[in-house]
Amino acid sequence: MRIILLIAVSFTYLFANAHIFVYHRFGDDRYPSTNTTLLELEKQFLYLKDNGYKVVPIEKIVQKIKNKQDVPSNWVGLTIDDAYKSFYDNGLALFKKYNYPFSLYVYVEASEKKYGDFMSWQQIKESSKYGTIALHSYAHKRMTQITPKQVYEDTKKSYELFEKRLGYAPKTYVHPYGEYNESVLKELEKFNFDAIYNQSSGSVNKKSKLNDINRIALVGNVNIKNKLRYITLDASWQYPKEFPKDGILRKIQAKVDSKYKTIKLYITGYGWRDIKVNKGIIDENIKIKLKKARTRIILSPDYYTISNKIIIKNKKTKEK
Repeated sequence: MRIILLIAVSFTYLFANAHIFVYHRFGDDRYPSTNTTLLELEKQFLYLKDNGYKVVPIEKIVQKIKNKQDVPSNWVGLTIDDAYKSFYDNGLALFKKYNYPFSLYVYVEASEKKYGDFMSWQQIKESSKYGTIALHSYAHKRMTQITPKQVYEDTKKSYELFEKRLGYAPKTYVHPYGEYNESVLKELEKFNFDAIYNQSSGSVNKKSKLNDINRIALVGNVNIKNKLRYITLDASWQYPKEFPKDGILRKIQAKVDSKYKTIKLYITGYGWRDIKVNKGIIDENIKIKLKKARTRIILSPDYYTISNKIIIKNKKTKEK
């Protein structure tokens, strides 16, 4: 019996998967697609509290990844994008009530130019007493639609203003709209961020890439229990690497665990389908016309163990 218990504990430890969530607005029903009501937020916080989850600063999760250590499965990180004023006016009180740390990502131009819907630098400083503050670009542009030089310049400008206003350098970064590619990452890596976060469903474990850490969006009325079921499928993508120039996705190529004989494939606009896996190799010819300029491709054996790939159509791309 003891041996079985040890095996079970080892298995859990080996596949430890934490979760990071992302919010935007709080108690602001003008924007339902990015809003979380205060009733829903407290419901989520109570679920975490009552079910043994530990909300930790995301820096602790990053340190585990850096050290190649397993991240406890009951760890949860909470992030807020854009620094909307509704966080300061409405959401912050609940974070303080539950003593839940957070990371707030600043859309620098909005705070610098005092856009009405965004937090001031003083409000950001006050919020830093309860969480960490980091970077969400200067102008909040779609980084895949501008040149590498412009990506660098936007980041440099936001980095320097952030440091000037707060007195320290930002340690982490999140992509505007969750959109990025290899070229964008190459420019961001020049700033030596400790971590860069995406906005894709999945978990965080010791194999997570520090420049591509998963965050799950929590907006509207969501079932947080189901969100916490997501874990990351260990997959190596070979194709596609980017949005095809003619808009036609011809194949899917990836490597996964050889234990899978079939796997589920999701493509935006086409839903789910089953495809074959041959000794851990996925090489599926599909040849379909992509319906969306932002296309998400998912591999999953069970809908909850997933690997995401997002490909973005460049505005300069002309279809044949």
